[in-house]
Order: sequence, then structure tokens, then C-alpha cells
Amino acid sequence: MITEIINEDTGAYKNRYIIMVIVLMGIMMSVIDGTVVSIALPTITAYFNVDVSSSQWTITAYLLTMTSLLLIFGRLSEYFGKVNLFMVGFTIFTLSSLACGLSSSLIMLIVCRVIQGFGAAMVFSISGAILFQAFPENERGKAMGFLGSAVAIGSIAGPVLGGLIVDTLGWEYIFLINVPIGIILLALSLKYLNVNELKSDKLDIDWPGSAILIVSMVSLMLFLGDLGKNVSMSPVATALAVLAIVSFVAFIYRESHCAGPLLDLSIFRIKKFTLPVLAMILTFIANFMLSIVGPFYFQGVLHYSASQVGILYLVTPMVMVIAAPVTGMLYDRTRSKYYACIGMVISALGYVAMGLLVRNFNVMIAVGIFILSGIGGSLFQSPNNTETMGSLPPRKLGIASSVTSTIRNLGMALGVSISAILVTFQLTMAGYSGPILEAGSTLIPIVSNVMFVSAALCMIAAAASLLRNV
Repeated sequence: MITEIINEDTGAYKNRYIIMVIVLMGIMMSVIDGTVVSIALPTITAYFNVDVSSSQWTITAYLLTMTSLLLIFGRLSEYFGKVNLFMVGFTIFTLSSLACGLSSSLIMLIVCRVIQGFGAAMVFSISGAILFQAFPENERGKAMGFLGSAVAIGSIAGPVLGGLIVDTLGWEYIFLINVPIGIILLALSLKYLNVNELKSDKLDIDWPGSAILIVSMVSLMLFLGDLGKNVSMSPVATALAVLAIVSFVAFIYRESHCAGPLLDLSIFRIKKFTLPVLAMILTFIANFMLSIVGPFYFQGVLHYSASQVGILYLVTPMVMVIAAPVTGMLYDRTRSKYYACIGMVISALGYVAMGLLVRNFNVMIAVGIFILSGIGGSLFQSPNNTETMGSLPPRKLGIASSVTSTIRNLGMALGVSISAILVTFQLTMAGYSGPILEAGSTLIPIVSNVMFVSAALCMIAAAASLLRNV
């Protein structure tokens, strides 16, 4: 029985750390599969003999599917239960990972990635709520610190694993490795993953609003994808842009007038919720721009192997494994208002340094920049996550979790697409039309400009974090 595993004095679950391991592993695997392809992207591009604007859909399709469905699954969890949704989602994720590894064409791989994103959305949408509920109030900063670590480590460790696996086993195994891990986690979930939750007696979900949201998300990402491929407002791009804007406006109108909205828009009137969410999306856009552009620079300009790039990208998650939980514990004690802002300033300095030093790059400079990124991310993640989740009343914990998950993944997807647009546009302006890995020194100013954009996004995130406390 659920009551038997709850500490009566604190309300905390006695097996909460086992629950945390299960949830964090699920989160990390979901996030890693959004980033692991970035290192393998040059190999996949060459393997299927396509251009990067086509192959990048192996990343974007996964992230887009997740982002479109997170809010929907957040609401469905109120009826079906968070734990049930988590385990069904992880089953779909594991089986589709097997299908991805066995794909014989780019189209098949993209379709399997969509299915994989479907399962990942189930897992990701309610993971924060499960974790937040399993810990007592005085330990939630620490728990959110580990959550921030899992997301950040997954987003940056993906390229590490990708590089090592691609060089040793082949790109297919970046997906196949999920299968045995998924089976083990499912077995652990059946035994330990159990939290006290009140389920709704009625499946109350705004299906028209859900459909409009999906149309808005898909049209936005298709627009950015077409823009990245053609670097111009083609008739198709124009139509997609119009559809994205119209459907977004329709979604806002629908949710404002619907008795049981998919998204309660009133939560965005709460400054202490909205500003951390804004900071979060800007942070993930910036991080993913480095994750996408960096491997092409290190492989195409510095001639590193995929595994060497992967090892280099290991620096940031190694820093965050230690720093993020420590920051979470410090935040539990001090409740300082400035951790998140300081973290983003540090991250911005790292991006500026890379932009300035990209012409005279070496391993030590790269390691220093990735260390700054790890410290900055650690200072940002735990306080920002805790403040976001704690800014809404307990009855809205599920929607807070699904909104923040949506924002994270939208930031990741936008980071991928914006990177592709910036790279393609600048290569076109430079008059280069060959394979991107053979662009050589042409990539140097391109990477520099992308890093400056990332730094600017981090500074805006820092300002948002600061204004939250004004």
C-alpha cells in the first residue's frame, strides 16, 4: 500500500531516492536521444547521402513530437495516473529505439524518431511532478538540482556517447543501446515507482485545443526547417509561417474561452512563473546551438574524430554532476535570489570567449569554456526549476511540470532549427555550397557569430531571472 512507504513525520517517501533514480534515468534517456544524434549527424548525413537540412530532421522530428504532446499528456496523466503514463511511455520509447537502430532509410529513421518522441513525451511530461511529489518541501531544491543535472547532463552527454558509439560501433547503436537499459528501468519501475496520486474520474481534455496546438507547433518547425534549407521566404515557407501564426492565435483564443482548457493561461499572469519559464527556453536554445554547431567545427575545422569531440563534450556534464546538486542544497538553505542570474552571466561569458577565440582554438581553451558552461548551468538549473514549480499552487503541479517540459523541449527544437538556419544562411552568403564538413576555415566566422547569439540569449535569460525577484 502507498501509505506504507510514506514517512509519517515528513510526508516523504521512504524509497524516494530509488524513485528519483528511476525518474532521472528516464529523463536523461529522453533528453539524450534529443542530443545524441548531433555528433552522429555528419555520419548519418553521409550514410544516407543527404544534406544537413534534411538529416537534421532526425533530431527535429523527435523534439517536435515531444514538444507538441507534452501538455496533452500532462492533462491525460490526471485521468490515467502519472506512474501508468510513465511506464507506458517508456515501453513505447524502448521499442521505437530498437526500430530506429534497424532503419534502412532516412525516411524510416525519421518516422521511428516520431514514435520515439511520442513515448518520450509521456515520460518527460510528468517526471518533474513525480519527483516533486516524492520529496518533502525542505528537500525539493536538492531534488530539482538533480533534475536540472539530469536534463543538462542528458543534453550535453548525448554528443559524448554519440561520438564514442559512432566511432566504435556505428550510428545505429546510439539507438540500440536504449533497449537493454529500457528493459532494466521498466523492471525497476514495476517494483518501486509508486506515488500517492488522486486521479480524475472523468477524462476532461480540450481535444480541439490539443489539435490546434499540434498544428501550431508542427507548422512553426516546418517553417523553420524550410527556411533553413532555402534561406529565403519561399511560398511554402510563407504559407507555413501564416499557418503557425493563425493557429497560435486560435489556440490562445480557444484556451481563453474554453471551460476546461488544455492550458490554463492564468498561470502566465504570475511573474514568478512566467519569467523563469522565459529564462529556461532562452537557455536551452543557447545550449543546443553549441551542441549542433560545435561538432561541425571540431570535426570540420580542427579535424577531431567523433569520439574526441564526444570526450570534449563530457567536461560540462562532469562539472554539473557535482555542482548542480550542491547548488540545489545551498538554495534549500539560503533561498538566494541571484543564483540563476549569476549562472547565466557565467554561461554568456563562456560563449563570448569561444566566439572571440575560435580562430586560435586549442584543447585547453575548449575545456575552460565547457567548465564555465557547467558552472553556469548548475547555478541556473536548480533555483530556476524550484522557483518555477513552487510558484503555482499544489493542485497545478501537473500543469507546471508539463509546461516546463514543453518549454525545455521547444527550446531544444528551436536551438536545432535556428542553428541550421544560421549556418546555411552564412554558408550561402560566403558562396559555399559543398559538404559542410569540407567547408574548412569558412566555418570559423560562422561558429563565432552563432556563439555571440548564444551569449546574447543567455544575457536576456539573466535579466529575466533578475526581474523575477524585483
